[in-house]
Amino acid sequence: MGSTIKIQGARENNLKNVSLEIPKDKLIIMTGVSGSGKTSLAFDTIYAEGQRRYMESLSSYARQFLGNSEKPDVDQIDGLSPAIAIDQKTTSHNPRSTVGTVTEIYDYLRLLYARIGVPYCPEHGEPITGMTVTEMVDQVMLLAEGTKTTVLAPIALGKKGTFKDTFARLMKEGYLRVRVDGEIRLLEELEPLEKNKKHDIEVVVDRIVRRDNRSRYYDSIQTALNIGEGMAEVVTDEETLRFSSNYACNICGFTVPKLEPRLFSFNAPMGACPECKGIGTIQKVDLDLLIPNWNLSLNEGAITFYKNMTQSSNQLWQRLEAVCDHFGIDMDAPIKDLPKKQLDKILYGSQEPIQFSIYNTKGLERKYDEPIEGIVDMIERRYLETGSSWSRDWYETFLSEQECPSCHGARLNREVLAVRIGGKNIYEWTQMSVVQSIQFIDQLELTPTQRKISDLVLKEIRSRLNFLKNVGLTYLTLDRLASTLSGGESQRIRLATQIGSRLTGVMYVLDEPSIGLHQRDNDRLIETLKDMRDLGNTLIVVEHDEDTMRASDFIVDVGPGAGIHGGNIVAMGTPQEVMNNDNSITGRFLSGKEKIPVPSERRKGNGKSLQVIDATHNNLKHVNAEFPLGTLTVVTGVSGSGKSSLVTEVLTHTIQHHLGKVRTKPGQAREVKGLEEIDKLIEISQEPIGRTPRSNPATYVGVFDDIRDLYAQTKEAKLLGFTKSQFSFNVKGGRCEACQGDGIRKISMHFLPDIYVDCDVCHGKRYNEETLQVKYRDKTIADVLEMTVEEGIEFFSSISKIRHKLQTLSDVGLSYIKLGQSATTLSGGEAQRVKLASELQKKPTGKTVFILDEPTTGLHSSDVRKLIEVLQRLVDTGNTVIVIEHNLDVIKNADYIIDIGPEGGDEGGQIVAKGTPEEIVQCPQSYTGKYLKPLLEQ
Repeated sequence: MGSTIKIQGARENNLKNVSLEIPKDKLIIMTGVSGSGKTSLAFDTIYAEGQRRYMESLSSYARQFLGNSEKPDVDQIDGLSPAIAIDQKTTSHNPRSTVGTVTEIYDYLRLLYARIGVPYCPEHGEPITGMTVTEMVDQVMLLAEGTKTTVLAPIALGKKGTFKDTFARLMKEGYLRVRVDGEIRLLEELEPLEKNKKHDIEVVVDRIVRRDNRSRYYDSIQTALNIGEGMAEVVTDEETLRFSSNYACNICGFTVPKLEPRLFSFNAPMGACPECKGIGTIQKVDLDLLIPNWNLSLNEGAITFYKNMTQSSNQLWQRLEAVCDHFGIDMDAPIKDLPKKQLDKILYGSQEPIQFSIYNTKGLERKYDEPIEGIVDMIERRYLETGSSWSRDWYETFLSEQECPSCHGARLNREVLAVRIGGKNIYEWTQMSVVQSIQFIDQLELTPTQRKISDLVLKEIRSRLNFLKNVGLTYLTLDRLASTLSGGESQRIRLATQIGSRLTGVMYVLDEPSIGLHQRDNDRLIETLKDMRDLGNTLIVVEHDEDTMRASDFIVDVGPGAGIHGGNIVAMGTPQEVMNNDNSITGRFLSGKEKIPVPSERRKGNGKSLQVIDATHNNLKHVNAEFPLGTLTVVTGVSGSGKSSLVTEVLTHTIQHHLGKVRTKPGQAREVKGLEEIDKLIEISQEPIGRTPRSNPATYVGVFDDIRDLYAQTKEAKLLGFTKSQFSFNVKGGRCEACQGDGIRKISMHFLPDIYVDCDVCHGKRYNEETLQVKYRDKTIADVLEMTVEEGIEFFSSISKIRHKLQTLSDVGLSYIKLGQSATTLSGGEAQRVKLASELQKKPTGKTVFILDEPTTGLHSSDVRKLIEVLQRLVDTGNTVIVIEHNLDVIKNADYIIDIGPEGGDEGGQIVAKGTPEEIVQCPQSYTGKYLKPLLEQ
């Protein structure tokens, strides 16, 4: 096999028939400005061809399930190895998926607890052991002394089958009573059970125990327990106890089933908490959502559910009036002034029957004498019972996710949580961070037998935890929901999993693994990538981080520009060779010939500030932070230090709540001062600008409205009687009805991902033939949607309103995207910049706060320079910009920095340093200052 990968004639997307040769078993960086074609080369060409060849190696039977991969537009690729892509897609949106399950560490923990776990009685705190059948019978007879007692010994619980042999055995033993699915039945009456239905079958021994007939039942109980494999539920007049030959408390009879791995799974019925079914949370009415303004009275609409309801129009309101009348509740008093007992009657019901009348819309009376259900209970009940998606969405507006009252978020039942290793149950283990878990394993005291049993399992757990540590994820806990991970975090988790596999001869393709990493953590990541390379693998990494580029073996610089101006190989070779190439903008930034300047002065702000007082959300340790208004403030710190907790959860959500967004719950802090200085908050996240193919940059920034106006004013449109709505692909009239204006059709593939194909009527143009007759400067409106932003600026150069809006997209580095590009195809960073462009068009109020979370994601240094200019422009017009960022070029341009740390997780949550960049570098405890210092000295 050759030592290089040869690509000939690659034309995927904007690639211009490029040919190149890259070395194998090396760390290769593919870089270039945003939209230059580097992802098209790395993922859409090299990886796609590797995947296609793998698919073709499978049988036709296997391919029918996996689907066929299309050949990328390339003449030939030689020297390909098996390919694995590690991209930034969020690991899972499943609420049952956690860091522990994704990394498979939780599977090893389940095995560990099943093999060496020790059950403890939750009441008495004593280790519990199994009882023999004889001991159990003695205990039952003692408990049943002088009381009516029933012994239920399970034979089959939740199993499928007819159980003919079981019944034959019971008849032979002389039993006459059996409980099947909760119903007592005589054996003679039993018909064959449905084979494919699960059943619960138990032997029933019923009797009254007296001293003179003790021996009469002894043998029958013993036989029942033997048939039930040492398991029984004993029901006396006074209590119900469970007995087990596995584990049972000698004092109270608390039992734990046989320890096996599935018992410790919150996804299995035998292990999951019965109330939340293993989710850890339940949907409950949130009083802050139900009653957003406690100063209002019931008649003024304090309870939003009753808003706009009157006696003549709604029977629910009449029931509320009946409760208030019966209990003497003043409906005109502010709800905050009502006594708790009265408020509870409204919220949780009357309990006792009430006599009241209900009048329908025709005035007919119907009398009732019954308890009236409280509003809280009614919403929660109807939410679960309704079959209407509209109603369900409506009830959901009053609900929030709350910790399960039974398991308190542990997801597991009481019996599972009774099993411990080193004093911790499996849930308490998953609550520890990666670093804490490693320390816990190192300090674990086990018996020689336990050590021998667990040695291999502990070794595997420690190994996987160390991989997570090495990719900068020391702060993550194993119970962290996978859906809450950022793209960079989920990518590094998959990277850690791949390291654990220790494969060789593989080609890994990665998409910006440095996203979300502080420079300190990035150094660890680079070492990890080198380790994977040294195992004998080829790593192709799409990346903009300069440190990663300098540490690489080979760089491919794609460009020189974006979109139609890109798609060529500008430079390639070792980092030094690329630095020596003046045609490469990447090389010029790497060599220092081109750089982002440090501002000549730092703004002091307008003298006012937002002040967070005593923030304790997540890992924040009583943080007091000040955000000066009228400045560019950057919040930074190592991964997991608490930046998002402070800025997003506490500050942003508090401002949103203050501005009337009542469904947003602020993070924990005593107070946020200065809110009166804010009249508008713009949070520019990396969430998609839309979740359907119809959403696109042109519609989001509002320029498409102006373009439709323009087309409606043309002579052809007026002759045909077309209005502005004719040129909308969202409503009937001008759109193609075959695809309803999508331009594509979705083909459901059931258990495979949905496939999108061009509409075979409009061929992706979205409009019908009549609409496409109308042209402006010889272009249809469908042609306009196919234009890039840059082409649009030139095409509409004479229409200032349109040109201005398109220019804002260009200003944020998006000149290469198409006006009609589907929102679902935009990266998180691109979506964020579209939102930024939309806000740039609006007139500043002087009291607006912009909050951005890592806006440099996916940006080349030249694009970062443009972004910084845009952010500075926003501040120059009187706004306040607060940015969570690790990029040193953005940090050095800040007026004010808040550095959080010193580490991630429990070891973070404190302000390490604050002030101007020049003041931060003077703080020896600041990792940010350490990496920032050389840039300021330059």
